[in-house]
Amino acid sequence: MNIDYIEAFMYVVHFNSIHKAADALFLSQPTVTARIKALERELDTELFERQGRSIVLTEKGKMFVPYAEQILRTFHQGKKQLKKRADEEEVVIGANLIASQYFIPFALPLWKKAHPDLRFKFISASNEVLMDKLLQKQIDVAFMKEVSHHSLQHKPLLDNSIRLVVKPGHPFQFQSKLSARQLALEPIVFFECGAFDWNRVHKIFEVENVEPRIEFQVDHLEVAKSLIQSGCGIGFLPYLCIKNELATGQLAEVNVAHLMMLKQYIHGIYYGSEPPFIWNTILSSVEKFAKNAITPVSQTN
Repeated sequence: MNIDYIEAFMYVVHFNSIHKAADALFLSQPTVTARIKALERELDTELFERQGRSIVLTEKGKMFVPYAEQILRTFHQGKKQLKKRADEEEVVIGANLIASQYFIPFALPLWKKAHPDLRFKFISASNEVLMDKLLQKQIDVAFMKEVSHHSLQHKPLLDNSIRLVVKPGHPFQFQSKLSARQLALEPIVFFECGAFDWNRVHKIFEVENVEPRIEFQVDHLEVAKSLIQSGCGIGFLPYLCIKNELATGQLAEVNVAHLMMLKQYIHGIYYGSEPPFIWNTILSSVEKFAKNAITPVSQTN
């Protein structure tokens, strides 16, 4: 009996749909249908029947489910045991640009210390590429923005909220309840990338019908940060890239929560229902990172 036939059967049972099962298995619908038919021929019985546009298990199909589950469970346990050593020799980590630059250099040494016999492979890529690699099982864990896919599990790990920052000593540092009109009078260093929906920043000014005074528009975090530190303007930056500077007083945060709440997180994402064996080590490193200021690595192109 072909294990692929049983797997296709259980996916159809789970999703109650050949279409959804095909998507989850990255197969065509005819391929899934063919596997079900082949299994039915081997068992010499019908497992599904149609009711209108839906398919439902027959009585014999229902009887077969626990046996199919047991077969798959035994197969995967055996496969996992055989591959355990090979799998635990290397772990592949992926991260988007911001996580790559500001979290990974902190975390990798901690992971290596916790797993000295493990070989780490690291990939920096866009969120879209990371998602594709996760679905193809080419990476074990990705640090990226939240995505929605039934095959992926995710947990918010790193606070990357957008903060308004200024050079220490700027008058805004000592004022509260600033208005959008006051912000619009200041030169703004505008950093723009795929980090979040920048329309939400623009909205602050739109609701007051004022135009922000954008004097620098850059796509490089360190350039934007340096311009703000030198007093060339104020700016909205992701927390990960300014965590160290806020902690050491090189930048000052201005509270604009009354104007907007730009909460966002870098998520830890993996394929399947079970987290990778290194998951607890990752969670521990996230906790340590939250308590420590780090020196970021220079961004390169």
